[in-house]
Amino acid sequence: MSPADLASAIKDHARQLGFPLAGITTPEPPAHFDVYHTWLDSGQHGQMSYLAEKRALERRADPRQILPECRSVLVLGIPYHTPNSLVLENELPITNYGRIAAYAWGDDYHLVLPLRLETIVRFIEEKVGHPVPNRCYTDTGPILERELAQRAGLGWIGKNTCLISPQSGSYFLLAEILLGIDLPFDRPFTSDQCGSCTRCIEACPTHCIQPNRSLDARRCISYLTIENKAEIPVELRSQMGNWVFGCDTCQMVCPWNQRFARQNGDPAFAPREGIPMPVLAEELTLTPEQFNRKFKNNPLKRAKRRGYLRNVAVAAGNARDTASLPALRLAQSDQESPIHQHAAWAIKQIGG
Repeated sequence: MSPADLASAIKDHARQLGFPLAGITTPEPPAHFDVYHTWLDSGQHGQMSYLAEKRALERRADPRQILPECRSVLVLGIPYHTPNSLVLENELPITNYGRIAAYAWGDDYHLVLPLRLETIVRFIEEKVGHPVPNRCYTDTGPILERELAQRAGLGWIGKNTCLISPQSGSYFLLAEILLGIDLPFDRPFTSDQCGSCTRCIEACPTHCIQPNRSLDARRCISYLTIENKAEIPVELRSQMGNWVFGCDTCQMVCPWNQRFARQNGDPAFAPREGIPMPVLAEELTLTPEQFNRKFKNNPLKRAKRRGYLRNVAVAAGNARDTASLPALRLAQSDQESPIHQHAAWAIKQIGG
């Protein structure tokens, strides 16, 4: 089998496993690493200190620091359900519920995708007839995956910092396999198809999107509700609306998503009952056992109960719904400090 035929067979197999986006690129150092380094130097990565560690920087600067034998990189994209796919049987008043980013409605992709990537590696080894040095990642490795994806022809990095595919928008997750075999490289996606549009920048509730296609994580709702383990800055709480885990605002207003994003993604990420739009007062009463049971194998486990209930308290405060006051008073007595501090703030917001 020629390298070109092998590359075609790999992409076909990846599509059968749920990855409609597939491209191959070189393991050469990323051209925009200096932009990433400048972003770190400005402190906009917040508490994510692991991003600035020496070893992590060396690896992001050159994928071959991860896998010295690497000769090609397979980059994959798998869609998840979009916010437009959510249909409420009974339209709830906006004050009653929170919002969760669409990628987190179903199973945790950190658990789902590695198994599929390993299946692709086994397929490749069967085709070539020998073991192949490899390393698989999905949002876990020290690589600049969006740049690799653009270089592999999957799309361009939009003004909202998401990778956008001209065929399917940006509601998809990325995964990569570093491979110790030679495969033909796909043509990079070089055109910027955002044009003069600035809808994402204007719609961002906390104004975290920067004009150079980066964002200040310290102000981003996704960072504040997931990566941030401390208190949410008081000056940002009222701007978070009812988002309790992540945020889809900049993707929801993107014309490429409104026109081309498919509503339903991979079945593994289909919305579980009670997760996409949770009732705030009910979530505030979750015990540790109930939290673990409800969010088993779900991305929300990453925020832990104390982070999630902290976020829910802020959303309840923004809703100013007096029906949440009993649950907030109960949360105010919770032993987890982030919870009771933010519940107290919410009660003041409501006027309780």
